[in-house]
Amino acid sequence: MAEDSSYESILCVKPEVHVYRIPPRASNRGYRAADWKLDEPAWSGRMKITAKGKMAIIKLEDKNTGELFALAPVEQYPDVAVEAVTDSSRYFVVRIDDGNGRHAFIGLGFADRGDSFDFNVALQDHFKWVKQEGELAKLEASQINAPKLDLGFKEGQTIKISIGNIKKKEAGAAKLRPAGGGLLPPPPGAKVGGGIIPPLVQTAPIVQTNMASVLDLGSPVSSAPQPSSDVWGDFTSAGSNSNKDSAKTEWVQFS
Repeated sequence: MAEDSSYESILCVKPEVHVYRIPPRASNRGYRAADWKLDEPAWSGRMKITAKGKMAIIKLEDKNTGELFALAPVEQYPDVAVEAVTDSSRYFVVRIDDGNGRHAFIGLGFADRGDSFDFNVALQDHFKWVKQEGELAKLEASQINAPKLDLGFKEGQTIKISIGNIKKKEAGAAKLRPAGGGLLPPPPGAKVGGGIIPPLVQTAPIVQTNMASVLDLGSPVSSAPQPSSDVWGDFTSAGSNSNKDSAKTEWVQFS
């Protein structure tokens, strides 16, 4: 009942197929389409393959009215329910069922080779899916029935973790750090040891001159002062024009 109420899906539809009356099988060698009257089909119409649960159903219907001509349930494939002939890929032997337990074998033929290929592939794919679903159901059942591993702590059970290596690495890294936070000197005005470091003052280099040459009264005074020997040149050039008279009165010019 559960299978009858399941959803029915369509796997394949072919608009033109032919049904043939076939003679009884003479031996176990298989069916041959050459033994049939291929130019006189017993019926022609539409074929539809549907899936209902795990079962595939081949339905032969009238192409105009949709009236059911024959029905062939297929529980597995390949099987005696659908069997290919030995001399052609376009013909099959199908076992039809009238719903009352009676069945008969008919010949089913396709006008196009591609239609017969689609018929074969549709049945193969359906039962491949049925096989995969069965294997998945068995796997899930085995996982449910398997004993579960108890990975929890027992009563009174403890775990110890050693992190000594981490402390050693941190101590070694601290030794490598330079004292004072770096190699650059402190900025001017920074406090060191409770006091203020005075800023560095750059002093001009002291120029040693020969004072004897300047105070030599007997040497003639040159008209142009030499920049390298005149120790008073910076003072005289730095003065303004208004201070020229005072400079003459305050200094004695030697002749």
